[in-house]
Amino acid sequence: MKRTHKNGELRIENVNEHVDLIGWVAKKRNFGQLVFIDLRDRWGICQLVFGEQFADRLKEVKNEYLLSVSGTVCKRQAANPDLKTGEIEVKVDDFSIINTAKTTPIIIADETDALEDTRLQYRYLDLRRPVMQQKLLMRHQITKSMREYLDNHDFVEIETPMLGKSTPEGARDYLVPSRVHPGSFYALPQSPQLYKQLLMISGFERYYQFARCFRDEDLRADRQTDFTQVDIETSFLSQDEIIDFTEEMLVKLMKDVKGIDVPRPFLRLTYKEAMNRFGSDKPDNRFGMELQELTPIFTDSQFQVFKNCIESNGSIKGIVVNDFAHITRKEIDKWTELAKKNGAKGLVTLKAKDGTLTGSAAKFLSEKEINDLYSQLNLKENDVLFIVSDKWNKTCNALGALRNGIASELGLKHKDEFSYLWVVDFPMFDWSEEEQRWVACHHPFTQPKEEDIPLLDTDLGSVRSNAYDIILNGYELGGGSLRIYDNELQTKIFELLGLSDEDIRTKFGFFVDAFQYGTPPHGGLAFGLDRIAMILTESDSIRDDIAVPKNANAKCPMSKAPTPVDNKQLKDLHIQIIKD
Repeated sequence: MKRTHKNGELRIENVNEHVDLIGWVAKKRNFGQLVFIDLRDRWGICQLVFGEQFADRLKEVKNEYLLSVSGTVCKRQAANPDLKTGEIEVKVDDFSIINTAKTTPIIIADETDALEDTRLQYRYLDLRRPVMQQKLLMRHQITKSMREYLDNHDFVEIETPMLGKSTPEGARDYLVPSRVHPGSFYALPQSPQLYKQLLMISGFERYYQFARCFRDEDLRADRQTDFTQVDIETSFLSQDEIIDFTEEMLVKLMKDVKGIDVPRPFLRLTYKEAMNRFGSDKPDNRFGMELQELTPIFTDSQFQVFKNCIESNGSIKGIVVNDFAHITRKEIDKWTELAKKNGAKGLVTLKAKDGTLTGSAAKFLSEKEINDLYSQLNLKENDVLFIVSDKWNKTCNALGALRNGIASELGLKHKDEFSYLWVVDFPMFDWSEEEQRWVACHHPFTQPKEEDIPLLDTDLGSVRSNAYDIILNGYELGGGSLRIYDNELQTKIFELLGLSDEDIRTKFGFFVDAFQYGTPPHGGLAFGLDRIAMILTESDSIRDDIAVPKNANAKCPMSKAPTPVDNKQLKDLHIQIIKD
């Protein structure tokens, strides 16, 4: 099993060289006296030419057989421009079969007709497909680039525990029962948040980790139960300094991995501005259709829907979709349902036709209101105006979802275009209607803005935090904050979140204790590595960029995990299964 070259590296310069190759049979074509085989390995494909002396031995060779071949590099009569090795072929002198293969249940090629669950069931075969290998190789390039930057800027890579303490962090914990402590459980980390802050107290000043994290939550295309987080923490740096080095790292990453020069500084939006303009705290600014504030136009409206909104201090906003008036009643109903799904009570749809507005709500608008809409929004023939009126956050969220949905349908989101931006000045607290209490918008260790600290006693809804999210193409790549380093302020935040002294001691005792020993000002952020890989490989799902992912039902079709375990294991762990 000698190998002198990789299958994807031979070029016209190698003609007349004797080579030894190893690889899988990607395709076999029989032309009578000659047989052609495409031999595939991680580096590419090389065409092999077998003479008639090999006819009998080749009869048994099928796709995915593993071969060792030796031969001479020759110039191809007709070059294949689709292959990097398309100008050459190897005339085989001898070959051997290293191993045989059954007929595969999926096509091993860039294009396959297999359903996703079949691909995941036979993931080891799915990952032979060149397109899948390229995704994982690019993921490796991403981690290599980020590590290089961090290593060259005095960051230290430190591992934190996988078995830790259950603490409230926004999602359900995965719990691990303790055999030696009956009735007690470890929790798999949702993030290394507490540990990396403790490392700042320890004096390391600059830490990073490619950390495995676990959250028991419903899955979607950009979310997995277990995922990788690029975790970073620093001491003595301001928010601007953290944002600055993060941009430097991402600019390097884009150049290393995609060969793209990304301009700096990145656009920076406050949370309020992002919501008002894009209807999202993770805005996609690759296309227009920004939200427009229409409340002043309808101050004296007689349209009852708008009138009620004005009287309750709500917000009326709209988006304009150019040349969209061809949409049917059925399509309008579809967009209305999307708006309702995202919190709106309804959706007003108006079409610009013959210098006026048409639609079921048009008859309720005054001539002045119609003229003002034309003037403010610069409406053109066949434009469509969608309007939502409700509480400010509901109006923003509904129109933001509508904006994204329409942009996807119109093909305005180009996967080969990359637009970074920051969202800053997030609210410190959110009001939970379900729990009827204030909850942390990010996490309870986020530092409030200095000028807003007095509002902790009077107006929690107006308190802003020193928190920041980095956004790419409408996806939150990561986020972070400056952390509270004053013990009294941290205790106060815990209390405002409804944690009793006993809760604080039980859940965060070791953490609060550490704050009494000279805690430095510190802050950091964390990136979702899987999400970065998904966007840069131009995939539709992070499952394509994870070696062995779970499906939408949080199962691994290949290993069948999670599975029941035998009674002895349960007994050792002091667990009894109670069926409903």
